[in-house]
Amino acid sequence: MKRNPIDTQQPRHNETDEMSWVDTWTNLLDTRFRVPGTKITFGADFLLGFIPGLGDVTSMGISGVLIATMAKNGASGRLIARMLLNVVLDTVVGSIPVLGNVFDLFFKANSRNLRMMRQHYTEKKHQGSVWPVVLGVFGFLAVLSTALLVIMFAAMRRVFG
Repeated sequence: MKRNPIDTQQPRHNETDEMSWVDTWTNLLDTRFRVPGTKITFGADFLLGFIPGLGDVTSMGISGVLIATMAKNGASGRLIARMLLNVVLDTVVGSIPVLGNVFDLFFKANSRNLRMMRQHYTEKKHQGSVWPVVLGVFGFLAVLSTALLVIMFAAMRRVFG
């Protein structure tokens, strides 16, 4: 059987310790557990989705750290933007009660991002440091997290008075 170079479950011999860390956390967030009798996998991202607001913000924060680590290891600005889009989509749709949890079972943003990063490496388009993008990622995530918390607290005030 031919080995798939972008499979997120297979160890890579040329990865740095940081990229191995990304692989471990991606597995924990997206595919660590399996629904018995099916091929459906889920991880902590799905479980965190059951904590309204806070779970989505926590998951988004961890995803941001994973993206920053990938950026530090040579991801291009364009790739980082695509990764951020995955995380934003996962966070926004994931914050919708019930629908968001079902969405998290099938749209695994961190696994998608790791797969894109591996494709980036295998195409030999590995580029140098992108620290300006890393700072932008943290700024973007901070603004988005703040906005989500403000919306969540406003909704809670409206519901609970």
